[in-house]
Amino acid sequence: MTTDQWSSLEAIEGCLRHGVPGIAFWRHKIAEVGLAETARMVRGSGLTVSSLCRGGMFPAATKPERETRIDDNKRAIDEAAELGTDVLVLVCGPAPDKDIDGARKMVEDGIAAVKEHADVRGVKLGIEPLHPMFAGDRSVIVSLAQANGMAERLGVGVVIDVYHVWWDPDVYAQIERARGRILGFHVNDWIVPLPDMLKGRGMMGDGVIEIRRLREAVDRAGYTGPIEVEIFNQKLYDMPGDDLMKLMVERFEATS
Repeated sequence: MTTDQWSSLEAIEGCLRHGVPGIAFWRHKIAEVGLAETARMVRGSGLTVSSLCRGGMFPAATKPERETRIDDNKRAIDEAAELGTDVLVLVCGPAPDKDIDGARKMVEDGIAAVKEHADVRGVKLGIEPLHPMFAGDRSVIVSLAQANGMAERLGVGVVIDVYHVWWDPDVYAQIERARGRILGFHVNDWIVPLPDMLKGRGMMGDGVIEIRRLREAVDRAGYTGPIEVEIFNQKLYDMPGDDLMKLMVERFEATS
């Protein structure tokens, strides 16, 4: 998503040109060319697929709608397996009404409903808590503590994105609590003032997040997997893709 202006093939080729060893796919990008073709391209490239995003979005107003979303998550699990990644990132979804507690129960029930299918396909489910400002439209799971509790009950993992957790005074204790369950770590930055809720993430070093301190905490908690740069930012999307990739690599090395 950092290079959303590129197609999947262009992103794969860009990673190869700039020495980036892995790529994380989003499902809408896969849909542009098809799952089989995407899998063929990435296998031929030699890149590691670090994760697939996104599953989740479980809450819905009616039982048939919730069942449809569970079925879609099972398809996402199958897509992850076909791509060769063992991590499906769950962005869990907002409440369909004002009952936020009920929506959180729907999230837990939804994950439980797809867990067996994920186990069979060899795919791990990672709950990604989002910043509380997204509670109304993207996820009712808004802290790492919430994600940890749900992950512990369900036997799944968590994905930690610095944009979503940096503000939390309990974040370092919760990172340690997540030991053995961390399935992904995402870096970016929080710009002040924030230019846009969704497409306002900054390039590492342009904002206020203590990225290296968070990285060190994740390291201490035993995470040795890939680190994903995940930046939604229209200003960066307007840059030539290779210029953006060059800047991303430089900033990653300097801050992460």
